[in-house]
Amino acid sequence: MPVKARSEDFMAQRVKVLISVLLLFSSLSGFSQTPTGTAKAEQKTIYLFSGLGADSSLFRNLHLPGYHKVYITWVPSSSDETIEQYAARIKSQITVENPYIIGVSFGGIVAVEVSKLVNVEKMVLISSATTKDELSKFQFFFMRLGLYRLVPRFLLQRMNFITYSYFGARTKMDKDALKQLLQGTDIYFFRWALKSISHWENKQPPEHTIQVHGTADRVISSKRVHPDYRIKGGGHLMVFNKADTISKIIMHYFHSKADTIPNSIPEQGPAGF
Repeated sequence: MPVKARSEDFMAQRVKVLISVLLLFSSLSGFSQTPTGTAKAEQKTIYLFSGLGADSSLFRNLHLPGYHKVYITWVPSSSDETIEQYAARIKSQITVENPYIIGVSFGGIVAVEVSKLVNVEKMVLISSATTKDELSKFQFFFMRLGLYRLVPRFLLQRMNFITYSYFGARTKMDKDALKQLLQGTDIYFFRWALKSISHWENKQPPEHTIQVHGTADRVISSKRVHPDYRIKGGGHLMVFNKADTISKIIMHYFHSKADTIPNSIPEQGPAGF
């Protein structure tokens, strides 16, 4: 292959990777949070770590009756802070013993680190990763080159067919929700997230955890993960647009005995079904 052609192909790969990691962490912003409400004594508390958007809007279609839900607030990060150090600060928001945790995308990665510091009874990771090996080494390579610094603010807020395709937003409702999630993105927190994830070194899957992943996820490729449940046709936005199925998986797991992964749930089987 001619040198010029190889150079053009290399540049195309760089652009593709940049878009991929961009979409993985987009709309980590805002630092605002919805009220958590008052927990009833008999209710188990679930802490929810959002990846798309900094508030609870991503989880609004989940149906988890009988549980007290607390939405973790993303706090500003320090430029040289690691995910592990950030998780140590975030964990102060967890105030009950033996909580349940739900983490989505980047929020799931932070939740993995929090689970090393808190005695978590059960955890569910959705469209996320349990170890660094489940993330693209190609993405790590380019982010360690410092390409996260080149991400312009406007690129995070413009909707186009590439953005919709990567997130699996097909319907008008999905696209409107995604657009809402991308509003007000904090570019500094976003760049820190890209930098910190490229240096994430976790190699041990967390205990007491199930992983739910979509077969059509293009942000964290389904080919690299080995989830307990695969959602057919699920994209990176599936916690929103396939919430009914995911709610059943979560409820069935939360109601099961400790350290037991249910063999099946209504209308959805475990990985491979």
